[in-house]
Parts: sequence; structure tokens; C-alpha cells
Amino acid sequence: MNKAIQYADQHFDKFVEELKSLARIPSVSFPGFPPEEVQRSAQAVAALLTAAGFDHVEVLRVGDAHPYVYGDWLHAPDAPTVLLYAHHDVQPPGRAELWKSPPFEPTKREGRLFGRGTADDKAGIIVHTSAVVSYLRSTGKLPVNVKVVIEGEEEIGSEHLEHFLQVYQNKLQGDLIVLTDTANFDVGIPSITTSLRGISAVEVEVHVMDHPVHSGMWGGPSPDPVLALAKMLDSLIDASGRITIPGIYDDVRPLLPVERASLASLEYGEKEFREQAQLLPGVQFIGGDASVLEKLWRLPALSVNAIEASHRKTVANIINESAWAKVGIRTVPDMDPIKTIKRLTDHLKAHAPWGVEVKIISEQAGSWWITKPEGPAFEAAHAAMTKGFGREAVYIGAGGSIPFVGPFANVLGGAPALLIGVEDPYTNAHSENESLHLGDFKKSIAGAIYLYEELAARYKR
Repeated sequence: MNKAIQYADQHFDKFVEELKSLARIPSVSFPGFPPEEVQRSAQAVAALLTAAGFDHVEVLRVGDAHPYVYGDWLHAPDAPTVLLYAHHDVQPPGRAELWKSPPFEPTKREGRLFGRGTADDKAGIIVHTSAVVSYLRSTGKLPVNVKVVIEGEEEIGSEHLEHFLQVYQNKLQGDLIVLTDTANFDVGIPSITTSLRGISAVEVEVHVMDHPVHSGMWGGPSPDPVLALAKMLDSLIDASGRITIPGIYDDVRPLLPVERASLASLEYGEKEFREQAQLLPGVQFIGGDASVLEKLWRLPALSVNAIEASHRKTVANIINESAWAKVGIRTVPDMDPIKTIKRLTDHLKAHAPWGVEVKIISEQAGSWWITKPEGPAFEAAHAAMTKGFGREAVYIGAGGSIPFVGPFANVLGGAPALLIGVEDPYTNAHSENESLHLGDFKKSIAGAIYLYEELAARYKR
């Protein structure tokens, strides 16, 4: 293990260059972007796995899904088998004018590497390959068996993942899963995520006529669909920002005393949130009296992700014929995602004013996930991350959704899922100027090396 750590330290600059090469490929999985780039990314990942020493490397497909990449190293008799996960697709770059450097030209600044995918989640791929190659090049073997699967459509909801898991269930079997696609609590604080919120989202469209009309000639009697939509959206929350949809809090699992104490021990409040989220001065907090972390991890949250009527650059003095919005609710244990969509839909329709026509489409329904950090897998992860970062690891929740965690755990018969990531509160994943803290990246690689050794010690057969 010490030789592997030494190898990783000596070759860290090479690992960063491998990340930069991978991040230069604009592997945006969203419709409207070239699918050839996601294919090129998959081939590049396959080449990295092969170079690192994985066997049986192949690009896998199911239906019309973007490509997955698989590899394994299975030469450790009587040792556990670890299934490693990351994804190679990325979000769209966003607004070019807000990037301080080109989104697909990774650039170092102030100890961070900026670029789309540098953290989410191509850094996760390089953590896996770097740990494996550090063992194989320094000692010739791993202390555990490993399988790795790198997905190509995580950023668009992993639509084909369950089918993929069914088709390749036998190939993917293991004793536990390590999913490298989450964030640390803060820079320098190693974190193991034990809960995720789900998401229930809809698209709502309001129509009043079949074409726009002149606001001077027709304004007055004609209802404005944007105002109608605004009234509907306003009805979703009260003055404090709490969701007003009937029954929305009925199924929320209360925090146990030990969970509440755990949140308090992290000493994170409004000051820290305001700094990390970069809220403007004077912007107030919403959502009632619960703590910041409870609101982030264990209470539902509603957001309007987009609104569209006419276009800002070509705006005219008109009454629009229609208005559209995407509305999402982050769900928590024990909320049902389908029931949540129905409640949201019913509420919006009930608050539509002036007889406007309303169309609502269910856009997304992904479940929450939660686990108890108990047993040898979590003991190993806590010890490994503590060694890798040089300070004690913490267990945290996450406000976001990762839809593949539940299906992965299920296909492995409920195997433990370790969510260990390389992001931090300043990463700006999904936004402009996404970045990776290079110091934490190096520590994450060390943590992965220690993890294999810790798992081998705890899973001896």
C-alpha cells in the first residue's frame, strides 16, 4: 500500500493530464448535442482503463442509450469484489459569456482545475484508474477484485440504467459498490454521503390563444398567460417559502434524535450557506424554522427551473399566446415520487385563473435514497478517507438526486453503496466555471488506494 501511495504521489501530474485530456471531449449527453462526442468519450475512457491495467475492457450499449464502458481486474482469490462507478457524460456548457476560460479547455487557476466535467464526473473516473494503476505498477496486484462501469447518460437521468443492469446483471455482481459522483462537505473534509433527495418534476404550459397579439390593440380584456402562470406558481409556497401543496409534508420522515445531533455537530448554518451559495446581500432565507442542513437534506424543496414565453433578445410589445415552466420538487424519505407529482399537478390545475387552458406533463420521477453507515464497508471507507485526507471523515446527506444508486444496490442484492466524491461547495457542478480542487483530488486518489486495503482487511473469507 505504501508503494502504491508513493507511486500516486509521484505520478499525480500525469493523472491531472489524463483528466484534462478526457475533459476536453465535449461529451454532452443532452438531446441536440452531437452523440458522436459521447461515443468518443467512451472510447477515450476505454483506452484509459486498458492503460491502467484493467482486463476485459469493452464499450457496452443497450438500445439507443449512450455508451457505457466496462473493465475488471479479478485476480485476488478470497478477496471481496468492488464494483466501481462513475459517468463520462457531462452537462451542457451553459452561457459562454460567463465562463472565465473555455468550458472544454481545462484551465488551472488558484489551485483548481476549471472546465466542464473536470469534477462532475470525469474526476471520478480518474480516481478509479489512478488508484488501480498505482497498485499494479508498484506492486503488480490489487488487494481486492474490482469491476468498473462508467455510464454515458447519467446527466439526462440514467433512463436506460435499469435495463442495462438487467442485461448485464451477472457481469456486474460484487460485494459492494463505490459510486464516485458526490461532494465533500467542504474543501479538505472527506465525506461519505448516506442520503439523497429524489425529484418529482413537471412541465406546465398555459394557453390563452393560438398566436401572440399586439398588447396595445388587445390588452385589457385578454388574459396574459404569463401572469396566469405566475399566479399558479405563486400559489405553491407561502410567504415564508414553505410549500403549500396539501399533504406535501404528510409523508416526510421525522429526524431521529441521533440524526438531529449529527447535523448539529457539523456546525453549519446560515453564514456558511450564504458564503458558499454566494447569496446577494439582503437576500433572506426561506423555508421556515428548520436548520439549514435539515432543509437541504431532509425536507422537500420546490424550485422553478425555467420559465419561457417570448424571447429576451427579440421581445416585442405583445400578449403571448402561451407560457411554459418546469417545476420540480426535491423529495425526501418517505415521500412517494408519483404521489408527489399528482399532488403538484392537482394543485397547479386548481389554481389556474381566468379559465386558461393548462397542460401538464410529468417530466421526472426519481426516488430518494438513504442508508445506515454501518458494517465493514462503511468502517473501511471511514478509515480510508480519514487516512487519505489526514482528518476524520464525516457522514453527510446530499440535497441532489442520483437516480442510479437505488437500482445499483438492488441488482447487487442490497449490497452496501459507498458514495464518495471529489466535488465541494465551490465546484459549481452544472453551472458555469465548474471546477475541481486539485488538493482534494490528490487526497481522493490516496483515499481510494487506502480503501482497497481496508476492504481487503475487513472482508477476509
